[in-house]
Amino acid sequence: MASSLPIPAVPASFFGMVLGLAGLATAWRAAHLAWGLPAAVGEALAVAAVAVWAIVLALYALKWLVGREAAEREAADPVQCCFIGLVGVATMLAAGAIAPYARSAAEILYVLGAAFTLAFAVWRTGALWRGGRDPATTTAVLYLPTVAGSFVCATVGATLGYQDWGQLFFGCGLFSWLAVESVLLHRLLTAPALADPLRPTLGIQLAPSVVGAVAYLSVTRGPPDVFAHALVGYGCLQALILLRLAPWIWRGAFNPGYWAFTFGATALATAPLEMVLRGDRGAIGVVAPVTFGLANLVVGFAAIGTLWLLVRGRLLPTAPRAVSPTGSMPPKAS
Repeated sequence: MASSLPIPAVPASFFGMVLGLAGLATAWRAAHLAWGLPAAVGEALAVAAVAVWAIVLALYALKWLVGREAAEREAADPVQCCFIGLVGVATMLAAGAIAPYARSAAEILYVLGAAFTLAFAVWRTGALWRGGRDPATTTAVLYLPTVAGSFVCATVGATLGYQDWGQLFFGCGLFSWLAVESVLLHRLLTAPALADPLRPTLGIQLAPSVVGAVAYLSVTRGPPDVFAHALVGYGCLQALILLRLAPWIWRGAFNPGYWAFTFGATALATAPLEMVLRGDRGAIGVVAPVTFGLANLVVGFAAIGTLWLLVRGRLLPTAPRAVSPTGSMPPKAS
């Protein structure tokens, strides 16, 4: 029976805000070490990421408890369901944010997040392997369950000292990325154009190579090699293509869907910074300041747009009220 409580119907895609904030926090932490920028900025962003994670997680759990019909519709949607995988990804990023201050709590969150991520990836991929999918619903969200989840498992796991496990997860993410990318590019090249509401999901296209670069650097040691450079180079190409498509992707006013660009943008900033910290001074030394500045602009734009929607009361949709047996809506409370 549908709930009549006017709870905020928080979509799982809102966990993307955590990815953007946590990603920028990581970039600022690296920038502090590489360039001496203020450490307080990165720590403040980490606090903001954990706070947003806690709020979104509580509201999303509440939706499953008292607005289960809406939650189940989302889980059954061929596009929106993939965002559910971000529950585990965001939890692991929260673990990485608090790791310098609360190691035990970080390890608990990491294990919980990794377990959820792996379970969801197996469940969702198993459903995809059955076939019967409408090509129109094939979007970059397909990267989230296996690619984003595995790369973040690798990165945070290595940060906590589990480098060998991180290498296994890196393999899961790398080969999943190559497989999904071939399917996605075939759809983009040969099928009808993405519908307007789905176009912001292309922002996720920026993420795999550069999130993979951060993961690769996390599970390896020594000077950055040609593979690390190749991953960053491909990410730069994706960023330029998305910039060229910006007028086509942008439709109407800002909406939270544009947070899809933030995780890739922040990873594109973090990977070169990590390479600078490991002695890279060539082309990467030129790229790093540019990508760091762009990451701040992208996340800043998304954050300001989100706060503006929140102030205007247009950020969180309200769950639909219960429908009576006659099909009419019950009267509003006076």
